[in-house]
Amino acid sequence: MEPDIPTAGQILHTSAMKPWFYLFTLIININICLPGQVCASPSNDPAVNDQPLEEPLALPDWFKVSFLDIQEDITEANKDGRGLIIYFGQEYCPYCKAHLTNNWGRKDIVAYTRANFDVIGINTRGDRTVTDVDGKQYTEKTFAAQYKANFTPTVLFIDKHGKTALKLSGYRPPYQFRAALEYVADVHHEKEIFRNYLARAEGAESYGQDALNENPIFSPPPYQLNKLLKAKPLVVFFEEKKCHACDILHASPLSRDDIRKLFTGMNAVQLDMWSDTPVITPAGKSTTAKAWADELALDYAPTLIFYDESGKEIIRVDSVVGFYRLRSVLRYVDTRAYRKQPSYQIWRIENSEKPGH
Repeated sequence: MEPDIPTAGQILHTSAMKPWFYLFTLIININICLPGQVCASPSNDPAVNDQPLEEPLALPDWFKVSFLDIQEDITEANKDGRGLIIYFGQEYCPYCKAHLTNNWGRKDIVAYTRANFDVIGINTRGDRTVTDVDGKQYTEKTFAAQYKANFTPTVLFIDKHGKTALKLSGYRPPYQFRAALEYVADVHHEKEIFRNYLARAEGAESYGQDALNENPIFSPPPYQLNKLLKAKPLVVFFEEKKCHACDILHASPLSRDDIRKLFTGMNAVQLDMWSDTPVITPAGKSTTAKAWADELALDYAPTLIFYDESGKEIIRVDSVVGFYRLRSVLRYVDTRAYRKQPSYQIWRIENSEKPGH
């Protein structure tokens, strides 16, 4: 029997629990990292084999059968007191498989999702007609580009008022996805950003190295980023200590020579997203790493943000990322393809990038 994931609300209110019961709850439900143990359960481990799938994925049979009229879907969901989730996916996407298996493959998460949301599926390479809330019509792939669903799965949360409450780009492990569901369903999005909501609950899931990972691609301080990007694009790595996903990124794709070679055409900087390290942003603003991360509403580590030579954001990767996806993004930036095609998702299709990334 699969254990229930403790809700974000349960974690946030554990201060009122007796210490022994709090510890027991963490050990049973959150996979605390004790000496000699493997720290992550398979479903919570952010590592994903991101090689494109051989067989196409099928969406869960409990997804809503929709005519893809978004306003109609919102209205119907609201009649039953629910919000709407728009799921952007691909048939051969390994990250989608991880999401459908580890998140919507769990009975507790499925039950919570269905109780609070209707879910409709969009194929980011599809050609079905989608009618947006303003009446404008798109194909599925141009609709995905309109909402900047650069990475699949992208999960777009529409609240009971028909407003976009949250967008998750890429695969998130179960404890984060469950927190996202509650964040919108319990209307926390009207009070605070997801970064702050999630940070209060994430302490129980924190494990990994006590220091940031070193890498020769990173430029040393001072971090005057407005000067670094004048000659070539810039990528900023927002990381944190005790970050298992950060450790995986450095130990796997970033350890490969072919990946590091793609970084030679850009400057790279690493920041601790919770630190007071002084930074001058690409726009020339003096701030700290934490204050800038707050301003950017970052809620995942590691997050990679790419900037062009003028200081404009090109694309950000703020979810689990493996070799194939990272290589594709780096090629998009390294070849300056963003100058001709600002939509990474459309660029992948036009350049016959393998489906799934």
